[in-house]
Amino acid sequence: MSDAIRGVARGESAVPLSILDLATVGAGDTPADALRTTTELARRAEGWGYHRFWVAEHHGMPSVASSSPAVILAHLGASTSSIRLGSGGVMLPNHPPLVVAEQFGTLHALHPGRIDLGLGRAPGTDQATARALRRSATPAADDFPQQLAELTAFLDDAYPPGHAYERIRAIPGEAAAPGSGRPPIWLLGSSGFSAQLAGLLGLPFAFAHHFSAQNTLPALDLYRSTFQPSDVLEKPYAMIGVSAVAADTREEALRRARTSALGMLRLRRGEPAPLPTPEEAESYPYSEFEEAFVRDWLANVVYGDPSGVRSGLEELRERTGADELMITTGVHGGAARLRSFELIAQAYGMVPAAADGSPGR
Repeated sequence: MSDAIRGVARGESAVPLSILDLATVGAGDTPADALRTTTELARRAEGWGYHRFWVAEHHGMPSVASSSPAVILAHLGASTSSIRLGSGGVMLPNHPPLVVAEQFGTLHALHPGRIDLGLGRAPGTDQATARALRRSATPAADDFPQQLAELTAFLDDAYPPGHAYERIRAIPGEAAAPGSGRPPIWLLGSSGFSAQLAGLLGLPFAFAHHFSAQNTLPALDLYRSTFQPSDVLEKPYAMIGVSAVAADTREEALRRARTSALGMLRLRRGEPAPLPTPEEAESYPYSEFEEAFVRDWLANVVYGDPSGVRSGLEELRERTGADELMITTGVHGGAARLRSFELIAQAYGMVPAAADGSPGR
């Protein structure tokens, strides 16, 4: 198994810790503010010892500025030097496989040995926006295995003689960074479809526990039970995405975590908006149904002081058998997001805390 997939345990963590970032746009901020925070977070995450930094593709969401992962990753690659960078993920049905091969071949040429290509099959948006992206009203999620095969063939320059695409080359592609192969492909999912496909193809699998917690164990079981060794992996490698918020106190962490709960509530009601402030989340007049939604949402968020968050993350790791944890933190304000990830790094001994308890630098 390559280091690119296995990862490197750091500090006291039993498994690698990584970051999934959505370039969160809070109320009162702009997408440019969010992208600056994402850049700063990637720089600091590298120094704090996080293993990967992935960005997710979403469209038409006022609270998310990461609509173009390839563009953001190129910028982050120039702003960092060693942390692995990737997509969590590119929604393959939104893009021709040749375009994705060219984009990630370019990233791999610019930053060899540091790029992961995480792929999902959901649109990452509403149906109208998906139609505008695809220029077609026909759903493409069911074509995902064929699209994946096309993408892999373009990256490997592996179309056989006589194939319609035999003479097409994805440049930069397989030879973008001589001697370093191509970017590792990960399959992402929130149900059993991608879990089974990843297992059958012998690919690493990343499960979205942060918004589909009820499916985590069944999907991981399916992935492991269907896994077939491949040139990429000898045995299954599963990473799970988990929402976590750390603050100096459990009360403050909960106060900040409730902003993401209200943001998700609005999104589910068809009223997307920038992430609300903690004050807005506190003063919002929740109905009984809405309070229940918030409780259910927060039940799958690991929040608390640093030691409490570490305990929660370790319990989840042991329960799922995950080989890697990818943390996402949806809170209002760039400073709060940076602080949360730093406190988690301190809790795992990846970076020391200052003697007075202030952030270590």
